[in-house]
Amino acid sequence: MDGQPFHPGELKAQALAGQSSRGTGIRSFMPDQHREFFALLPYIFAAGLDTAGHPIATVLTGEAGFVTSPSPTELAIAARPAAYDPAMAAFAAGAPIGLLGLDFRTRRRNRANGRITALTDGGMTAAIGESFGNCAKYIQARQHEAVPASAPTTEELAGLAAAARSLIAQSDTLFIASASKSGVDISHRGGRPGFVAVEGDRLTVPDFAGNSYFNTLGNLLLEPAASLLFIDFSSGDLIQLQGETEIVWGGPECDELAGAQRFWRFHSQRGWRRREALSLRWSAPEPAPTTLATGRWRPTSAAAG
Repeated sequence: MDGQPFHPGELKAQALAGQSSRGTGIRSFMPDQHREFFALLPYIFAAGLDTAGHPIATVLTGEAGFVTSPSPTELAIAARPAAYDPAMAAFAAGAPIGLLGLDFRTRRRNRANGRITALTDGGMTAAIGESFGNCAKYIQARQHEAVPASAPTTEELAGLAAAARSLIAQSDTLFIASASKSGVDISHRGGRPGFVAVEGDRLTVPDFAGNSYFNTLGNLLLEPAASLLFIDFSSGDLIQLQGETEIVWGGPECDELAGAQRFWRFHSQRGWRRREALSLRWSAPEPAPTTLATGRWRPTSAAAG
């Protein structure tokens, strides 16, 4: 990309972390290998802004090939959020969109951010302004299979009920949507089951060593609003949350969890549980080697502060 690829929040996050990056992997177009990769996927993770301007995360599904790339700066997705998806209104013509292609089978992932240029009855087209690959760190390998579609239900959560807290506390994967004036991002986070500490409606998430871009934390420094997405890989259930974040750049809590360099807290303000929302099921996870080098929160550690 021409000029500085990072916005002020990302640069500030890099400085606070004592790290820096030239962002040489960030492009204003998708290389052919990325374009071909998206076409292999039966699902894609997406983020937008709701009518209040708050990030919202979701996942779109279809037969492999439902995402195509007509040109190096364009992705066409033959799917849109369903009417019962709280993210539906966020995907409108002209709206920003963050996309993440992640293949759990191979631990490969690529990001593509831009704007929606057109909607159809069954899909949308996005102009891509920023594209880059992510490493395979903390991605648990899983095999998927398609199952017959069911009649999904959506339950609005009044706080994190016990069942939702239990799912989150056992999760080894989450997705976070964040935003800045530069656009919307959706990113993956992974760790051992229990890497997300749950205390009432507050979640505490460790931040492990990554690519030094600090896209998500840079966004959160400028705008603390965020959305989290959790998947029950055995049932196809989804939990989508919206709330506010705060970043803790150091302190004794980090010493209580192997691999944590800092952490962030998410205060859930609104949420939904969509049962059997996905017509996909996944096998038991094979943890990434980087995941096995990390730890879990001790019962009292994340509650501190």
